[in-house]
Amino acid sequence: MQLVIVESPAKAKTIEKYLGGDFHVLASYGHIRDLPAKDGSVDPDAGFAMQWENYGDKGKQLKAIADEAKKATRLILATDPDREGEAISWHVQEVLRAKKALPQKVDRVTFNAITKQAVTEAMAQPRALDEDLIDAYRARRALDYLVGFTLSPVLWRKLPGAKSAGRVQSVALRLVVEREREIESFVPQEYWSVAAEMEQGGQGFTARLVRWRGEKIERLTIGREGDAMAAKADVEAGRFTVEKVETKPVSRNPPPPFTTSTLQQEAARKLGFSASHTMRIAQQLYEDGAITYMRTDGVQMDGSAISAARKAIAERYDGGYLPEKPRQYQTKAKNAQEAHEAIRPTEFYRDKVGSGDHARLYDLIFKRALASQMASARLERTTIDLVDGTGQHGLRATGQVVIFPGFLALYEEGRDDTEDDDSKLLPRMAEGDAPAKKKVTAEQHFTQPPPRYSEASLVKKLEELGIGRPSTYASTLQVLKDRDYVRIEKNRFFAEESGRLVTAFLERFFERYVSYDFTAGLEEELDDISGGRAQWQAVLEAFWRDFKPKTTEVMEQKPSDITAELDKFLEPMLFPPKADGSNPRACPMCGDGQLSLRGGRFGAFIACSNYPECKYTRKFGQPGGKDGAEDSGPEVLGKHPETGQDIVRKSGRFGPYIEMGEGKEAKRGSIPKDLPDGEMTLDWAVKLLSLPREIGLHPETGKPIVANIGRFGPYLLHDGKYGRLSSTAEIFEVGMNSAVAKLADAANRGGRGASSREPLKVLGKHPRTEAEIKLMAGRYGPYVTDGTTNATLPKTIEQDALTLEEAAQLIDARAAAAPAKKGKKAPAKKAAAKKPAAKKAPAKKKVAAE
Repeated sequence: MQLVIVESPAKAKTIEKYLGGDFHVLASYGHIRDLPAKDGSVDPDAGFAMQWENYGDKGKQLKAIADEAKKATRLILATDPDREGEAISWHVQEVLRAKKALPQKVDRVTFNAITKQAVTEAMAQPRALDEDLIDAYRARRALDYLVGFTLSPVLWRKLPGAKSAGRVQSVALRLVVEREREIESFVPQEYWSVAAEMEQGGQGFTARLVRWRGEKIERLTIGREGDAMAAKADVEAGRFTVEKVETKPVSRNPPPPFTTSTLQQEAARKLGFSASHTMRIAQQLYEDGAITYMRTDGVQMDGSAISAARKAIAERYDGGYLPEKPRQYQTKAKNAQEAHEAIRPTEFYRDKVGSGDHARLYDLIFKRALASQMASARLERTTIDLVDGTGQHGLRATGQVVIFPGFLALYEEGRDDTEDDDSKLLPRMAEGDAPAKKKVTAEQHFTQPPPRYSEASLVKKLEELGIGRPSTYASTLQVLKDRDYVRIEKNRFFAEESGRLVTAFLERFFERYVSYDFTAGLEEELDDISGGRAQWQAVLEAFWRDFKPKTTEVMEQKPSDITAELDKFLEPMLFPPKADGSNPRACPMCGDGQLSLRGGRFGAFIACSNYPECKYTRKFGQPGGKDGAEDSGPEVLGKHPETGQDIVRKSGRFGPYIEMGEGKEAKRGSIPKDLPDGEMTLDWAVKLLSLPREIGLHPETGKPIVANIGRFGPYLLHDGKYGRLSSTAEIFEVGMNSAVAKLADAANRGGRGASSREPLKVLGKHPRTEAEIKLMAGRYGPYVTDGTTNATLPKTIEQDALTLEEAAQLIDARAAAAPAKKGKKAPAKKAAAKKPAAKKAPAKKKVAAE
């Protein structure tokens, strides 16, 4: 028997169909071991020796692999054809060797597509594990570990509230933060455009002013309304005739097939997919044999694939759509590795695969790959210049017409931030023609700041800079979201306060290690290792020699000194100059105190130098207060009618709150979100501070029913059971009858604010077990179940976009990771059997007593 190891059960199932009965295919379910998340996993003093640890949830699968390996005559490692795939194969080999279960013959095979032909050919051409790729993996993993486990503790101790730093993650965050700074420092510039709506032969068109009073007009030339109105009047008064008509042929070539990076970008633009979602769907399409391997920098297709694409084009379109010679592409990306083909369909006769997101992504890949071998589009760009009788004023109209669509008949590449592109068709005109002038307009504009990064444009920027690898971008961006360093609004990255502070800290104290050139240079060194041109330990030694002393130096500094340095570094952002020239650091509450950056238990904030006499504070990253207005600090709402104490409205780490009293005796309450700030009156404050409210005794149990606000909003509590209230106002309005009914309803639905036991969605039958899969709402979020196994829905998967295959794979992975139930009970039975009868009885009594 020959044992084949791949990553996923879906891939295993597909491959096993293509191999004979002598082969048994098992899945490793991805990586089987990693560096433990603790100090000492990488030892720089021992040649960067690494201590690997098996994943706890892979025990069952590793045992199954080891058991089969002991019976096998040959082990075939068939994981993905890249650096990570090589590493998984190496890990499997090393674990089996440690278990003394490694067959005498071990081979490595790779295939770029999971088709019968590709698998059969790969099996006929085995090789040994690539030590250079393994060394590159070890170097990358050690680098990421050393940066994370050396730099993160510095952050925790010197920068309260910071969560982590990473080699690529921190540089990606810096890009987002720098764009935020550019937007904040941007000063809009006013400009005006003047245009005339004209008509020739019954067809209208627009001509813009390009020359006025003998001077050439650029985009920002007319900066004042008075000049714009004067220019408009001159155009209205003039009679314009055609001075020149210029027609120029334009050719557009198709883009190359997808790489990992361009697929992520285009799926974000056209389908709205996140990078992680794109890679997950692409992985499944690859494992199903629909597309070639999806982690690649290459833009070229195999010769047989090009022939198949050309044949498909000839069958779909007439001869003009097929170029005379096949198109050849070369990547322009920095640090590209073209070991694999571009991403393409395995069969060009299949124009549709799957359903839902799988079908949409496949359609994108199919059209891009097919279009890459189609003829160029031919267009005609026309420019018409018009001049008035004085020769002092000129207008220009531009238009574009498609003469032959070529590849555009099938596919057009998307853009992140489109610019105005005048592609309107112009009427036919000749020199001397005098089109009718219908209307003249003068419009005010303001220059716009650079746009925030979308996921597509950030991935593109990282690739252009040569930072990280395209296959890691999805996980890198996900870490930034999970750490709350960034947030996503309308598909754009916004830097959060914590992200800005971490970036400022790294720029000030570790500038070299978040510089773009240095990070890209490390990628080049890792590529040199994988190509056998560099020794991995030497690369790590050169990095560690400078990095370790720097972290030690910063660690020895006092937190107050760190904060003082950041106060200076961030002054332009935190304390921008005021329009009236007054001191931007002056405390708005006491008047004579100076504002500065402070560090607290929950992170950085701005405070007055006269503390504790002056208790003015504001959030970090809130320059001058909300919307540019000064933060007035704590607001006294009035005195409590019973205690006579001041009730003060404040802003804290977790939002606005009210406080009465000081120190440990103070009573506080969060201001609910369904009470707008403007409604936080003294009456409301008194009500909130009076909570919890006892409604009365339950008529059946005689126990109290209480209304209050908790972590998940307003609620009712009775005898340890909860019921949900719809609003804060209802806490003070709900009566006994209504409270009893709500508690009874909650009990019928399963408890505290319980979600319905009815499924959110029935996804269908499991493709391998036939069990019905349902999407359910749980206490800790949505999950999928087949009635036997429950699998939590990862944050990266949107429940509305969840497919049946995704749900099945989540359940399969959870089932494989779960410990066997019989295994838990067996040891207890054996232990009981070995005990003397005299000692058995007390043991049973003890258990019963508990």
